[in-house]
Amino acid sequence: MKLTSASFLADQPIPEEFAFGAPDPVLHVRLAANHNPHLKWSGAPAQTRSYAVICVDVDVPTKPDDVNKEERVVPASLPRGKFYHWAMIDIPAAVTEIAAGECSNGIVAGGKRELRGPRGTRQGVNDYTGWFASDPDMAGTYRGYDGPCPPWNDMLVHHYHFTVYALSVERLGVEGDFTAPQVLDAIRGHVIAEATIVGTYSLNTTSALRS
Repeated sequence: MKLTSASFLADQPIPEEFAFGAPDPVLHVRLAANHNPHLKWSGAPAQTRSYAVICVDVDVPTKPDDVNKEERVVPASLPRGKFYHWAMIDIPAAVTEIAAGECSNGIVAGGKRELRGPRGTRQGVNDYTGWFASDPDMAGTYRGYDGPCPPWNDMLVHHYHFTVYALSVERLGVEGDFTAPQVLDAIRGHVIAEATIVGTYSLNTTSALRS
């Protein structure tokens, strides 16, 4: 299989249109357009009965001590973990493209109430649910796509992996507010092909990072 995007090139920066946060010269970060990027895939096996899409940032700091704090930086050497931005399942086998902004257009405090996307699809809870849990203005259940917003003082450029999985089943056995890790568990034994495209993003505008 092959996965491409008209929104960004492989291993190149993701435009801020497709991010949750954008650089701000005064506040460090401001809310962005939060459109989902365009994705198009080809070469799936003939026996494909549905697709699933997962987006994950693999460069999330595992210690929050220095995150988004003045006069401090998150060192590139810090161990990293994962932050899931999107999990969409039950994409019909006839669908091989998702338009930019088709599933997400803007930010809703507390999470989107209504999800858009190809007919028949289901979208899970992303990791902003936990990130905003203690924020009275933003707390809620975040479903569907919510884009990049790495720490503005992180010295490491973050990498966002968009993966489409061709599956041998029409409907995955997860219900309710499922998560990306639950989807990854559910697709075991059902994946017949997959493809990934990686984009990068950073809110750190320092010369040290750009160099």
